[in-house]
Amino acid sequence: MRILHLTDRLTDRGGAHWHLLGVLRALQDRGHDVLLAAGVDDHHVDPPCPMTLVAGLEKRTRSHVRLDDVEAGFAPDLVHVHTVVNPTALEWAADRPSLVTVQDHRPFCPARGKWTLGGEVCRRAMNREACAACFDDAEYFSDIYALTEERLAALCRMRAITLSRYMKDELVAAGVPEDRVEVVPPFVHGLDESATSDGPPCVLFAGRLVESKGARDALLAWRLSDVSLPLVFAGTGPLRAELEATGATALGWVSHDRLSALYRRAKALLMPSRWQEPFGIAGLEALTMGTPVVAWESGGIREWLGDNLPPWGDVPALARALKDAVGVRVEPPAGFDRGALMARLEEYYARVIGS
Repeated sequence: MRILHLTDRLTDRGGAHWHLLGVLRALQDRGHDVLLAAGVDDHHVDPPCPMTLVAGLEKRTRSHVRLDDVEAGFAPDLVHVHTVVNPTALEWAADRPSLVTVQDHRPFCPARGKWTLGGEVCRRAMNREACAACFDDAEYFSDIYALTEERLAALCRMRAITLSRYMKDELVAAGVPEDRVEVVPPFVHGLDESATSDGPPCVLFAGRLVESKGARDALLAWRLSDVSLPLVFAGTGPLRAELEATGATALGWVSHDRLSALYRRAKALLMPSRWQEPFGIAGLEALTMGTPVVAWESGGIREWLGDNLPPWGDVPALARALKDAVGVRVEPPAGFDRGALMARLEEYYARVIGS
C-alpha cells in the first residue's frame, strides 16, 4: 500500500507523536510505501520514513494548506491523519480514501479534555449549553465551539481509529457512526528491555507538568503515602518550578533512549490524570519494563491496567495504592503485541480503500 500520513509536527515529545513514529517504522518494516507530511519539524528526532514539510498542517485553526501537490507526487492509496486539527486539512482528507487516528479530545470537546471548569469529570456529550459552562469568555467560547464543530463534521466523513474503547464511546456520543470507528490500541516501541537502573530507587511521574496530568495530585499522594523514596518528575511544563520548590526532583524532558533505565529505577509510576486519559501510553511502557503503575479511574486507563482502580480525584486512595504497589514486580498486559496490532491496522486500511 501507499499511505500518506499527515501530522502537525515531527517530534518525539508526547505519547501521540511517539505512537505515530512507531506506526511509521512498522509500516516501513512491513513493506509499505510511506510518506509523512508534517507542518513543522522540531528537530528532536529523525523521520523513520521519507518526509515533506507542508505549512499549515500545524495550525490549530482554519488555515490554508497545500496538499494537492503532495498527493500528485506520491499518489497514495490512502491518507492517514494524525494530530492534525486544522479543519481545512481535515476536509481535504475527508474527500479522499482516508482515516484519522483520534489521539485526544479536540474533535469533540472544546474545553479541557472532558474535565470541567468546576473540576469534575464531564460525562455529557458535546452540546452548546453543556460546553458553555466551562468558559468565562463568551466570545472565545463561541469561536472555539464553532471550530470544534468544524473538526467533528470533517471527522464524521472519515473512518476513525481510537486507542481505547473509552475514546470510541466518546466519538459515538458526539455523533460519529459507531461502524466507522475502530479501536486499535498502541504498542510499545523504542525501549531497551535489557536496561538497568540509572540511579537510586524512586517514585516516578512521567508526563507534562500541568494540572490536567495530575502533577500536583502526584506530589500530594506521594506525601500522604509515607513511602520512603524520592519523587522524580520526568517531564517539563508550567508547574516545574512549583514542584521543584517542594523538594521534588524534576529532570525535564527525558528521551526514550534514557527512559528505559528510568523505568527500571522507579519502584512505581504515578498517573493521576485529571483530564480523561485517551489511553496513557507511559503506563503501558512502565508495565513493559516491570514497573507497577498507580493510577485512578480516568478515561481509557482501566483498559490496560484493570478494574480495581482508586476513584477519580481520590488522592488518599491513590496514596494507599502507591504504598501497596511500591516494589511489586508486574508483568506486561496481554493484547498489545506489535505484529498483531499492525495486522489489524493493515486490515482496516484495506477496508477503507475497498469502500
